[in-house]
Amino acid sequence: MTEYNFKEFMSRPDRLTPGHRMCAGCGATIALRNVLKALEPEDHAVICNATSCMEVSTFTYPYSSWTDSYIHNAFENAAATAGGVEAAYNALKKKGKIDDTFKFIAVGGDGGTYDIGFQSLSGAMERNHDMVYVCYDNEAYMNTGIQRSSATPMFADTTTTPAGKISDGKPQNRKDITEVIAAHHVPYVAQTTFMGNFSDLHKKAQKAIYTKGACFLTILAPCPRGWRYEAENVMDICKAAADTCFWPMYEVEYGEKWTLNYKPKNKLPIEDFLKLQGRFKHLLKPGKEEQVAMLQAEVDRRWEALLKKCEL
Repeated sequence: MTEYNFKEFMSRPDRLTPGHRMCAGCGATIALRNVLKALEPEDHAVICNATSCMEVSTFTYPYSSWTDSYIHNAFENAAATAGGVEAAYNALKKKGKIDDTFKFIAVGGDGGTYDIGFQSLSGAMERNHDMVYVCYDNEAYMNTGIQRSSATPMFADTTTTPAGKISDGKPQNRKDITEVIAAHHVPYVAQTTFMGNFSDLHKKAQKAIYTKGACFLTILAPCPRGWRYEAENVMDICKAAADTCFWPMYEVEYGEKWTLNYKPKNKLPIEDFLKLQGRFKHLLKPGKEEQVAMLQAEVDRRWEALLKKCEL
């Protein structure tokens, strides 16, 4: 693993190439394109991709946007497949049948990670396969019609939790999958998004790929259809998520060492995040102050708990 160099990283050839069918302004493709840049040029990868927008839009047999080996998995078993391929690779390498260096990366959206694929993810983490699981978190089942998932924030408008006269959107708080996987005490877990020059995402991807054992990345990856924003605003949304502390940027090593990677100089109110997305427009109308205050209180509670874990 080479020392991080931004210019060198950005000059590396894309391993997720143009020509796919993902939407303009899609956070998932931005996330995965930059994760794969963390691979050393001489190393190979096997990508195990759960059914998702990423799968149906980047791989339509016999065409593929991936330059590395690619396996399409069912919703529920991307992590299990990656673990199995990693075990087979180790056996073949031990017998002298493979000389090349391969890295194993499982990919899933929040539906295939937080919910449907959680059992195989937890098992792969517990077995400590030498692999990375990357969750591009767009906070709903976007591929199948923008239904709520356990990653969907409270009061978000989705097709199964529609906001209207008798509903304010999803009534429950979102699950914190990063802390759930950190509780497995695996070597490395991190949460990030893309803002600024992508350096936080690059460094965490590099560390995850080249740390021995099971590693996990959660990347906030906005969806223009589900979140309802213009394509050019994707970076502004990610920055607002970090600056309001809705989406903290941190990492955890072996479930014990918690490190905060970004602390905004001026913590912004949650409204600065909500106002950039159509899925929360109902909260910005008169009479919804209580709901916004509930969201703010939850963000503050989780932020203060994280600061204590990071000993700040």
